Amino acid sequence: MSSLLTVDINCDLGENYGKRSPNQDALIMPYISSCNIACGFHSGDPVTITKTIELAKQHNVLIGAHPSFPDLQGFGRRYMEMSQQEVKAMVLYQIAALKGMVEAQGLKLHHVKPHGALYNTCAINTTYALAIIDAVEEIDASLKIYGLADSLFGQLANSRDISFCHEVFIDRAYEDNLQLRNRRYLDAVLSHDDAIKQLELFVAKRAVRTVSDSIKSLSIDSICIHSDTPDAVEIAKSIYLNLLKSKVEINTNRSGKI
Repeated sequence: MSSLLTVDINCDLGENYGKRSPNQDALIMPYISSCNIACGFHSGDPVTITKTIELAKQHNVLIGAHPSFPDLQGFGRRYMEMSQQEVKAMVLYQIAALKGMVEAQGLKLHHVKPHGALYNTCAINTTYALAIIDAVEEIDASLKIYGLADSLFGQLANSRDISFCHEVFIDRAYEDNLQLRNRRYLDAVLSHDDAIKQLELFVAKRAVRTVSDSIKSLSIDSICIHSDTPDAVEIAKSIYLNLLKSKVEINTNRSGKI
């Protein structure tokens, strides 16, 4: 592996409810440098959000808002037809709630990362992408936006001087157009071994092997792990240790140790 890459490791967390203890989140937290906390529209509630912020604070992990379509039943993975004004209001509402709860614990919100179908839509749809950019600009233009690497979303954010973090997925298969493979396909979510192979290609060549076996270059600022992926804790640990072994620098904003 090359040693020329500096990356963030992020994970979608807080995706449970109420009195359920976020044990999975606690086990993953030592191996990441930023987290994206569900804002209640696809998962999470105020108690869960509070617990997840506390965990992030304990491990010195940067915190992002993880807004989604209002789709609890579908876990935010179903597309919804909405106007630009509706999307902006929906996202602004979720960011504001998370931002307030983060600041109540003496911390600062670092970024915004859309979830699920909203994330995928923003990568290719100008209306939805601009709605989220408008919301971020209105509430705090210093917030970063995390989105699909080399997507339309990033181009639009940069054109508005909003910092965009090019995100790649360790545990997801890629189509030739660098979109994520739809979860309806059995090979959309990678096994542990395949995820580590994907990591090696990310680091060595800043590239990914697509479902047609093509090697495609892509920008890499952050590597995402999904907490609901089988063996997510072991994948997170493997990524962290592989990057350290390869002398890849992991997000300099984080000072916490395992």
